[in-house]
Amino acid sequence: MTKNVRVRFAPSPTGPLHIGGVRTALFNYLFAKKHNGTFVLRIEDTDQNRYVEGAENYIVDALNWCNMPFDEGPGKNEKFGPYRQSERKHLYKAYAEKLIASGNAYYAFDTAESLDFHRKDHESKGKTFIYNWHNRLKLSNSLSLNAEEVKAKLDAGEDYVIRFKSPQDETLHLTDIIRGNMKIDTNVLDDKVLFKSDGMPTYHLANIVDDHLMEISHVIRGEEWLPSLALHFQLYKAFEWDAPEFAHLPLILKPTGKGKLSKRDGDKLGFPVFPLQWEDPKSNDVSRGYKEDGYFPEAMINFLSFLGWNPGTEQEIFNLNELINTFDLSRVNKAGARFDPDKTKWFNHHYMQEQNNDELAKVFKAQRVELADIDTQYIAMAVGLIKERATFISDFWDLTHFFFNAPNSYDEKASKKAIKEGTSDLMNELISIINANTDFTVETLQTEIKGWITAKEIGFGKVMMPLRLALVGALQGPDVFDIMYMIGKNETVKRIKNIVNTI
Repeated sequence: MTKNVRVRFAPSPTGPLHIGGVRTALFNYLFAKKHNGTFVLRIEDTDQNRYVEGAENYIVDALNWCNMPFDEGPGKNEKFGPYRQSERKHLYKAYAEKLIASGNAYYAFDTAESLDFHRKDHESKGKTFIYNWHNRLKLSNSLSLNAEEVKAKLDAGEDYVIRFKSPQDETLHLTDIIRGNMKIDTNVLDDKVLFKSDGMPTYHLANIVDDHLMEISHVIRGEEWLPSLALHFQLYKAFEWDAPEFAHLPLILKPTGKGKLSKRDGDKLGFPVFPLQWEDPKSNDVSRGYKEDGYFPEAMINFLSFLGWNPGTEQEIFNLNELINTFDLSRVNKAGARFDPDKTKWFNHHYMQEQNNDELAKVFKAQRVELADIDTQYIAMAVGLIKERATFISDFWDLTHFFFNAPNSYDEKASKKAIKEGTSDLMNELISIINANTDFTVETLQTEIKGWITAKEIGFGKVMMPLRLALVGALQGPDVFDIMYMIGKNETVKRIKNIVNTI
């Protein structure tokens, strides 16, 4: 690729960032890094009525947590700043007027009431109202009015919009990296509003102008923007600018595979759809996030990368650098990608095994008051023995509690299975062997106890099951000899005596 790659992620600060937006950011980030390009963050806040306090900071925090910080954006390397559209609004009017001067746009003075009348009139006749070539000369605009009438309306301060003049009887030939070649009949396109008399542009004008001024080379965005491609293509042509290359990503679908994934699906099925927890500043409602639910950012990035893309191999585990090296837009699918909550857990379980035990122990300790006085290194050793069974750090307590507290009861079903006639005698004999042990290590314990069982010519289950029950309170947990070593000789003997007394 010879051109200087510059891509942008351009969310609106209207609330928390949906994972669909994170996936869009990820694909932009991977593409930029693969081609030694620049990943730009632009905040598209032209719709101030929908602006939500704290949403911009949330977007930045989410990108940083996912380990894909922007290269250029608000407050960072502002080569083409400002990067908030609300701070760029002084730029757009001149470009809208340039389109009017070139005959590619026009002033429209139609009131909301007038447009509503036309819509209802069309509906009554079984038609759809479209503001374009077939009726624009019958409506109130600078194409149907003379120059003096237009000037008078503007001088009087009448409300207006600037509409793009979509051509008649033309066929647009569009190209999308993912979708391929497309043909669009301009007769079915409406004359979109580009600019309003309140001084604010619509998304379409601001988007094109900013992408041009920021020298964006590739626009990688969601499928929902595909219907806008024809207008954006025409705007580049009208301005006589070179258009960037476009790639429209497939939708992320519900777990059923039908319909777009929404927050409601997450609430219903018990999984988050936001990267970080979000508290609505107006309602104070709290929405769960992947971070707070115990997902590792590496796991989230890995599973998001497979929503619409595949490497063409059987490999599923990719760290960020591997994704950068492997990612190719040509392997992004057109069809929607089904979201699988169980697969996200599978990825998290994998990345759990790669985490540092000491770091996991610190987080685990901070989550449980019961561990406040326990040595972090001891907790780390316990974590190392059980994490292969865990998907989240929140799973740790159920898997490790016996390392910190002796059982005060025994699982009823396990007790019936483990405790038989003669169990008390075997446990008392086992206590004697343990007390006689002078090298309380995993290896020595294993050798001595297994040797004793073999010499007595009894089944291993007759000793090992009640021993595990004594130590854990249930027939679960890591290797019995690891547990004994961890809790020490005195505690081991104490727990075996407790179960003997209970029997």
